Amino acid sequence: MIEFNHVSKVYRKVRALDDVSFTVEPGTVTGFVGPNGAGKSTALRVLVGLARPTAGSATVLGRPYTELGCPGLLVGTLLDAGARHPGRTGREVLTLGAMTLGLPRSRVDEVLDLVGLTGEESRRTVGGYSLGMRQRLGVGHALLGRPRVLILDEPANGLDPQGIQWMRGLLRDLADLGCSVLLSTHLLHEVEQVADHIVMIGRGRVLARGTVRDLSRGGSLEQAFLELTANADRSAR
Repeated sequence: MIEFNHVSKVYRKVRALDDVSFTVEPGTVTGFVGPNGAGKSTALRVLVGLARPTAGSATVLGRPYTELGCPGLLVGTLLDAGARHPGRTGREVLTLGAMTLGLPRSRVDEVLDLVGLTGEESRRTVGGYSLGMRQRLGVGHALLGRPRVLILDEPANGLDPQGIQWMRGLLRDLADLGCSVLLSTHLLHEVEQVADHIVMIGRGRVLARGTVRDLSRGGSLEQAFLELTANADRSAR
């Protein structure tokens, strides 16, 4: 469903990605984890055509994202929860998205219910939303087209414990229905609860990949993460 094939990305003299290869299989949640500056966001931008790889290729459903017909119906993305016009209401944001995708307006109410935004909240302008509400709206926008693939960058930022539990259940339910989820996150405990597979990245390179059980080796995912990324964490240097 998603494939990174020896992807490298160089910005001037900075190698943001260095020979990155991994896949996301149908009906699974793949956690994409790494320290700040590891290359996670760059990889997602390459995947959805917002950055061109220096070498290699990244495909969704067997093709580059930019070559998909009406990609919003096939691939749901949330790369920046704050990238919404602050003067529009949540309902207006979703309605415009539905219109762009050729979907009936009834889909807006379905999505609002799915992400837990009330009718009153949907009529408020996005500029007055908390970060958690923006995350819910962003996830809702990504789900408008009932996508087969979901690409999320830190979707749990700003969510309270109930919101994180809701997010966990939503992603697991979507995967069980056949959707493939690529989830970039810093919340190791949460990704440990929901992910089928983990890809750890540091300084632009894949450090490890496998199931949570494989990587934790009888301990915790957090400990494995700290050990594997010890030389890749900018704060440590």
